Amino acid sequence: MKRFIVTGGAGFVGTHLVNRLIKEGFRVTIIDNLSTADIKNMDPKLDFIKCDISKPECVARLPHVGVKGVFHLAGQSSGEVSFEDPYADLQINTGGTLLLLNWCRKYDIKRFIFTSSMSVYEENSAVPLAENAPCRPKSFYGIGKLAAENYIRLYERYGLEATILRPFNVYGPMQNIKNMKQGMASIYMSFLLKNEPILVKGSLDRFRDQTHVADLVEAMLLCLEKPVSINKTYNTATGRKTTVRELIKTMIKVAGKPKDSYPVKVVEGTPGDIFGSYADISKAKKELGWSCRRSLEEGLREMYDYHRGKVNV
Repeated sequence: MKRFIVTGGAGFVGTHLVNRLIKEGFRVTIIDNLSTADIKNMDPKLDFIKCDISKPECVARLPHVGVKGVFHLAGQSSGEVSFEDPYADLQINTGGTLLLLNWCRKYDIKRFIFTSSMSVYEENSAVPLAENAPCRPKSFYGIGKLAAENYIRLYERYGLEATILRPFNVYGPMQNIKNMKQGMASIYMSFLLKNEPILVKGSLDRFRDQTHVADLVEAMLLCLEKPVSINKTYNTATGRKTTVRELIKTMIKVAGKPKDSYPVKVVEGTPGDIFGSYADISKAKKELGWSCRRSLEEGLREMYDYHRGKVNV
């Protein structure tokens, strides 16, 4: 049975990934510091190690026998928070990745699948962003993710077999709707579940490429099936624009709220926020045979049904 390590495996995307890996018959070891993860989402029978990947002494103790690869998801995931403490963001997202890469090299663990971010790109709302688009991040978070990508490419010289995924605005069941600084869809849904006015930081005409977590996980699994060569970087997204206005309208619809009268309050935007971005996913379609399957309404309905009544927000 192949064994994989999943860093951040108790978090939102990590929990979905771990569940799929186990379903496919893989053995999984979850690494997480539980800073943002909800331990209640994790099966207590799973192989779990509490570890902060930004601490060298912690990474040094990770089990390596029989490990075939690493899914690296752990990190600070908010552009807004990265402005509050840029150094901490650097330590976690870039430093933690570098420590893991050294650990992989030491124990000859070659397969490495990294969850980066669309935040690495230069803002260009006029065209879909392809993987070769200019990378000039507007946030400390994006800079840290791009630096981590560059470290990964450097370690390919030592035999690392890496795939980098750049997700665009992931949402879905089990997302942390208590975190009001990360996740556009989850933030708005949190207000909706509390029957409070939806607070929007920035224009309603801004747009994103909203990607359901199950579709992202499917891309991760497909990466295991494909041969690895240099510079395997893929956008994971729908390839279509969703404005904030459309997102909120659809969310209100699936919640059964009054569509024309539900209160929405618009205030000033957050530091480093971009106006709009969406992905060119032709490379992932061609090389992975992958594309998103869920519509926005279907995905939001699944998310709303999961969270309604499950948690006290």
